[in-house]
Amino acid sequence: MAGPTRVPDEKTPTAAPEQEEQLPWLEELPPRKIVAELDRYIVGQEVAKKAVAIAVRNRWRRTQAPEDIRDEILPNNIIMIGPTGVGKTEIARRLARLAGAPFLKVEASKFTEVGYVGRDVESMVRELVDVSINMVRTEREDDVYPEAEARAEERLLDILLPPVPALPQAPTPSPGEKGEGRGDKAPLFVVSSKGDVTPKATEGDVEAQERRRRTREKLRQQLKEGKLEEREVEIEVQQQGFPMLEMMQPPQGMEGPDFNFTEWLQDVMPKKKKRRTVHLHEARRILVDEELKKLVDMDDVVNEALDRVENHGVIFIDELDKIAGERGTVGPDVSREGVQRDLLPIVEGSTVQTRYGYVRTDHVLFIAAGAFHVSKPSDLIPELQGRFPIRVELQPLTEEDFVRIMTEPENALTKQYAALCAAEGATLEFTADGIKEIARIAAKANERMENIGARRLHTVMTNLLEDVLFELPDLAEKRIKFDAARVRERLAKIVEDEDLRRYIL
Repeated sequence: MAGPTRVPDEKTPTAAPEQEEQLPWLEELPPRKIVAELDRYIVGQEVAKKAVAIAVRNRWRRTQAPEDIRDEILPNNIIMIGPTGVGKTEIARRLARLAGAPFLKVEASKFTEVGYVGRDVESMVRELVDVSINMVRTEREDDVYPEAEARAEERLLDILLPPVPALPQAPTPSPGEKGEGRGDKAPLFVVSSKGDVTPKATEGDVEAQERRRRTREKLRQQLKEGKLEEREVEIEVQQQGFPMLEMMQPPQGMEGPDFNFTEWLQDVMPKKKKRRTVHLHEARRILVDEELKKLVDMDDVVNEALDRVENHGVIFIDELDKIAGERGTVGPDVSREGVQRDLLPIVEGSTVQTRYGYVRTDHVLFIAAGAFHVSKPSDLIPELQGRFPIRVELQPLTEEDFVRIMTEPENALTKQYAALCAAEGATLEFTADGIKEIARIAAKANERMENIGARRLHTVMTNLLEDVLFELPDLAEKRIKFDAARVRERLAKIVEDEDLRRYIL
């Protein structure tokens, strides 16, 4: 199949600002740039980033290969192994935001929640298709949004200034009557070059039309200037859904494959329309939505979305270690092995039925992750191990990593809390030694208790800033600065008290 329909970034080499706002697909970036994008948010773990970058770039390389070998190139699925809080899930989250391809993150443990086997494992493919449908539809709507806005504006103007109803046509005089002696003139008609006959407008009609045109243009100008946003208008909208039908959902674990009875019933039942009185800004939103539905061809959206799923889809399976266990046991472990056997055909390549059609999973990239602190990857069934040929081990985070996590990423905790304080008109600052002290306390807590990685920084920062955030609206001094001494003072009681630390940190 062909690759995704997207304009390559080589066509716009000079538009650097536009490339910053609208990044190319992750697959179109070379592996080094993919790692650079992940470095903006994730500290360390270079081995994992490198493996993911190669696997993602290989998707694009496959689309460029000759057709006779393209279907033979299968993705190299990855297992990321490492303790909690070291960045496995964060890599998935950032890939989801950066990738232009359909991306879905699921947790393997949810497939064991109900009974021996929980949700239908094939549901992950159906969810990926839904993600792809929404992605493609959004792209199509963005392309036609200006046209939809223009159409909605014309409809709003028709509501604000209703069109003049057509006057009843005067009876045509009989052949013997030409209007003589009755004081009225025979109607005049204009014949166009195509042969269309239209009655000629009188001078009064022309003047009325000109007045109406000027009034319409004034209203259009007021609309653009936002002077009519709070004006109430009455519009006719189509009733969305039927409450009783929406309640007719299958129970968890018994989702239908491709035929949605509820949607079919809603399509068959007559569409109800009702009149609503809303503010003009709300009416504009409703009308734009209606015009977008008219302009976007859903058949084309579905075809493009299914193609993207089959050739560019990525599924991230988290908590894979929760379904691993010693084989040959009885009891709850039967559920785990059952989920592994259900996962096997999906990962190795099969055809899944969805409501939009059949989807092959042969070229979907699967990235799995797990702590594997209780079980080992070798506890997975051999067939499933063989479907994840690449294993990447993530390293535990050190105190130096914590310092980098607090300062380098664009979404660092210090920057997040500074933004929260700025909402109250306050300035929050951390000195270099203050950040080092926070990192030291977090690393020490991980050593003494369960190692939860970078998540420990959240608990330390929450306890450090709890009083500040509580009293912030009433604080006279709006400049708050944390150095090492103040950090130790704030957290001394918690760090020194073993029992208290066990429950708080």
